[in-house]
Amino acid sequence: MRCLISGGKLVGGIATVLLVLFGLDYLLYPCTFMRNDIHTVTTEAHQDIFLGTSHGKINIDPDVVSEETGRSAHNLCVGGEYAVDAYYLTKLMIETEKPERIIYEVDPGYFVTEKEVGNNYLLFYHEFPLSRAKLEYFQATMMECDFRTAIFPWYEYIFKYDLEKVWETVYQKWMHNYDVSFLKGSTQEYHESGFIERYPVDTTQLSMENEALKLFTRDSVKQQNMEYLERLIDLCRENDIEFVAVSTPVPASTLVAYEANYQDAWNYFAEFFEKEDVRYLNFNREYFADFSHEITNFTDYDGHMNGDAAREYSRVLGEVLDAIPSME
Repeated sequence: MRCLISGGKLVGGIATVLLVLFGLDYLLYPCTFMRNDIHTVTTEAHQDIFLGTSHGKINIDPDVVSEETGRSAHNLCVGGEYAVDAYYLTKLMIETEKPERIIYEVDPGYFVTEKEVGNNYLLFYHEFPLSRAKLEYFQATMMECDFRTAIFPWYEYIFKYDLEKVWETVYQKWMHNYDVSFLKGSTQEYHESGFIERYPVDTTQLSMENEALKLFTRDSVKQQNMEYLERLIDLCRENDIEFVAVSTPVPASTLVAYEANYQDAWNYFAEFFEKEDVRYLNFNREYFADFSHEITNFTDYDGHMNGDAAREYSRVLGEVLDAIPSME
């Protein structure tokens, strides 16, 4: 009898702890645009999905691209999205709503740096619905993180919240609300298509020296990042998903200032994608003349465009994508 009572107390204690952890996560973990993105791509069918970094997120408006291609699309790019994340996001979509084509935005800087553990993984993992992909992503990435990241996913946010934000978060989760108005900021706004529109800035006040650019050299390439890119390409082939790579425009002044780094990067990825038999659309080389690289189109020297320029570029990208032969 004592054993039964002790066992019951243990189970009750564990249940209480789990309930408290769930409650804190519900209250304190914010509703991010990745919540909206993953909800959209796992519940709605899209022909084209854009994967990649912040350059893809801010420079590519899927709605404008779709006007040229006639294909439905969503932007699943985000700052901090490495090849490992793109790989498991694609596995998740194959389980839920498989796209016909992946358009992967290539930022060379993401292949010479290592992904930071912690919230950079949690940004994706936390929003995955229960699935085989979520379990595999956890095993591949979250096991390397500080234990607090998996058990207390809200801990890095707790000191950044005011009371109003907490109630706003609870409302969105309780009502299953994905209203994009909650994701609008003072410098940018999120669109339902996954595109983030940056507002124009005074480019005369920008300084290249103040920006921490991730510069590419072959000697600095992280092989794990390239391995996951290869796995992503193979995954698409195995599931009859077309794969196209693209590098979005970089300001001309940046290309000139770091010419050796960028030429090294463009050569490296041109060789890689040729070996992989993947079409690579580089708007800093072969398609350079198709879009203006003037700094006035950007919000920084790293290559993040303002909204008007992004829409203009997206139209050009859509025209190029529409002109290339498909797998069909």
